[in-house]
Amino acid sequence: MSDFFSTIRRRHSVRQYQSDMPVETEKLHAVLECAVSAPSAGDLQAYQIGVVETPSQRLSLSHATGQDFVAEAPVCLIFCTDAERSALSFGDRGRDLYALQDATIAAAYAQLAATAADLATTWVGYFDSKEIARLLELPPALQPVALLTLGYAAEQPRATSRRQLDEVVFRR
Repeated sequence: MSDFFSTIRRRHSVRQYQSDMPVETEKLHAVLECAVSAPSAGDLQAYQIGVVETPSQRLSLSHATGQDFVAEAPVCLIFCTDAERSALSFGDRGRDLYALQDATIAAAYAQLAATAADLATTWVGYFDSKEIARLLELPPALQPVALLTLGYAAEQPRATSRRQLDEVVFRR
């Protein structure tokens, strides 16, 4: 149990990556396996995950996000909703909410798995979704909702302050 809590505490956003250290295939595979192990509405896994490793594609992604570190990270994962997959079972709520939840839960699992594997990450939520879709040649059914950079840290990330529990948690 303590290993999990330690992983949570070690997870910090990293914006400088060691460019000469690629992510090992086995580690990337393990991160992706953890992502698809995440819970999802109706167990439908209404998402797809893009893996971008080529420098030119990562550079294009960095332009679409306005964040240079996206190009520096050896791997960028793109989490996309597959809303119609969820809508088939759950209608509008599946389309509008469950697919988004499915994709972001998978991204969170991937981020924690990467941390456990001694990889650094940053969750990127600010980007031009139309440009990302164009760059990755996504079909209209897939919508990018989160990017996750992966690699080995070239910086020691600092812990950021968090709100106190009594500011966030309420009981009735």
